[in-house]
Amino acid sequence: MDILLGILIPFIGTILGSFIVFFMKDKVHSKIEKLLLGFASGVMIAASIWSLLIPAINMTNGGWVSPALGFLFGLLFLTVIDKITNRCEKDSRKPSMLAFAVTLHNLPEGMAVGIIFAAFLSGSAGVTLASAYALAIGIAIQNFPEGAIISLPMKASGSSKLKAFIYGVLSGVVEPIGAFLTICLTKFVVPILPFMLSFAAGAMIYVVVEELVPEIHEKERNSYGIIGVALGFVIMMVLDITLG
Repeated sequence: MDILLGILIPFIGTILGSFIVFFMKDKVHSKIEKLLLGFASGVMIAASIWSLLIPAINMTNGGWVSPALGFLFGLLFLTVIDKITNRCEKDSRKPSMLAFAVTLHNLPEGMAVGIIFAAFLSGSAGVTLASAYALAIGIAIQNFPEGAIISLPMKASGSSKLKAFIYGVLSGVVEPIGAFLTICLTKFVVPILPFMLSFAAGAMIYVVVEELVPEIHEKERNSYGIIGVALGFVIMMVLDITLG
């Protein structure tokens, strides 16, 4: 039951973000959006370090080759995914294509949750149920603005609030599916856990650097983004250290 709840937490974040469409007339205020994006960035950076990279290094007894390669391959994988989603967006500017793009990039995040829960189930050193939950919560926080980013443009383009909400929710369905499949393949994943944990970290850092940070600095520049990063990083760091 604990594992099921854990893999559903990121999806819940998407649902809550999509639900905003029932209360907002157009879109989230730019300052609040920057604060949320910054907070999500800080959470993901801290989660990548304490929930993924450090456990990966501990599993290799301080070795760096597997964690380094996994991190780089994670970045490369998301680069390819980003190329595909950008091509989709060029083919059509419809909000439905944006939903597809977000859905596609959500898959590695679901795998990241599955990987850390697989590490916990295997009894790997440095990975506790609390640290797995911390990562899941971090991704859920990052998913909250993404759900809104999908549902609000759908409504603005003329769709009903219910349809916009459903599109937002569907964009996050791949996360628990990816997590569940990864956990089912635990016996195959365990031998390469250091690589896979680092892979997930690389994928998450790519999302921060390539997607979240540019959105923070888009249009007007202010301090809300950096405040969000600081808050997200510190809160996630404290949670992971005290609970993990």
